[in-house]
Amino acid sequence: MNIALQQGSSTVHAEADTSLAPRALYQQVAERVREQIFNRELEPGSWIDEQRLAAEYGISRTPLREALKVLAVEGLVTMKVRRGAYVTEMSAQDVTQVYRLLALLESDAAAEVAEKASAADLAELQTLHDQLEAQVGQRDQFFATNERFHMHLLALGGNRWRGQIVTDLRKMMKLNRHHSLFRQGRLAESLAEHRALMQALLARDTEAAARLMKCHFENGLAAASD
Repeated sequence: MNIALQQGSSTVHAEADTSLAPRALYQQVAERVREQIFNRELEPGSWIDEQRLAAEYGISRTPLREALKVLAVEGLVTMKVRRGAYVTEMSAQDVTQVYRLLALLESDAAAEVAEKASAADLAELQTLHDQLEAQVGQRDQFFATNERFHMHLLALGGNRWRGQIVTDLRKMMKLNRHHSLFRQGRLAESLAEHRALMQALLARDTEAAARLMKCHFENGLAAASD
């Protein structure tokens, strides 16, 4: 029996025999459902039709249910007794709490990078920032590069626990119906904030880097709350 998962324009095939660990299949399914959530193909608050998804993916409902358990642990899916699985919907309080935690964690990382990063490390961040400058008129590309910039800065900070927490929090941010960068004019504002942050990092100004990163998230929260 062949199992096919549609992933964008490509198809992943897996033979249902002893060469395929059950874990590998439900991880593939979890990744596909996660993508659909992030792409708003499955909207926050919506019920997840397990039968339809299983048919769409060409799999049984067992690996799908295992995948949904993974996503429930991540917070992306909410399991309701006798009602099934729903895409998690963030409340205004959830959004505020996530942004405030990100402000604390990423401002701490920015200060460390300003102090400890090598010239080559900062050059890598500058390259990502230059891509942002070129993509300010292209929202989807800007979103993707913006996330790469923040995650690369975290990686340079060298604290894997902080990085793990931020990774989970950023998944939750993607559930917010009123993402800060959706607001008219916010991309340009965000770019200006990144520009100032980059200057502080290159100047090795730890206090300014931390302050600017914190302000970046405070402004993001204000935009997301409009």
